[in-house]
Amino acid sequence: MSNLIWKNIDSKNIPGLIITELPPITKAKIRTNIVEIDGRDGDIVEELGYESYIKSVSVGLTNDYNIDQIVKYFTGSGDLILSNEPDKIYKCKIVNQVDYERLLKFKTATVKFHTQPFKYLYNEALYELLVNEEIELEVLNRGLEKSKPLIKLYGSGIINLYINGNQVLSYTFPTDDSEVTIDSVEENAYKDGVYKNNNMIGSFPILEPGVNAISWSGSLTMIVVEPKSRWI
Repeated sequence: MSNLIWKNIDSKNIPGLIITELPPITKAKIRTNIVEIDGRDGDIVEELGYESYIKSVSVGLTNDYNIDQIVKYFTGSGDLILSNEPDKIYKCKIVNQVDYERLLKFKTATVKFHTQPFKYLYNEALYELLVNEEIELEVLNRGLEKSKPLIKLYGSGIINLYINGNQVLSYTFPTDDSEVTIDSVEENAYKDGVYKNNNMIGSFPILEPGVNAISWSGSLTMIVVEPKSRWI
């Protein structure tokens, strides 16, 4: 039987709730802007990024259902894992109200998840390196799209970071700090909730699909990388 995991809770653990149909595996659409120019044949198609979309899940009830737990379950935003793709995580939010009157009367309803375009690898391993003489760490982006990793740096002074031989950023540790998180998804540098963007020069790292060589110069003592491998 199908199931889903929503905000780290398996639907199998919700009394009386059954998942009757999962959405098909689909690809997010790309937003475009089509520009027509007088005197020019054809047109220009500008790609503007991928659209969010809706994943619809059909649910039902068995005799031992607890409607209050079901109402509480299908709220908010978080990670969604579907049993037809158990190794992928979707970033979702429930925006539309579930028709619970229909669910109680006909024992069936549809839950609509507002879904961000990229899906991520579930339970992805971290890459950690205590820096001694090493000056490079190989990181695998298992996805088919460029990824936006989360990188933690530990050290002092000025650290220059390189991806596949190209410098992407320079970070200067304040005298009373020895660590920072470089978050390419949020495009922020921070420590303990305090933003450190003013200490960073350059761009946020991007990983190509496949193996990426991360190197550095400066007094780095440790580096931790979460690749954030992703697919469309």
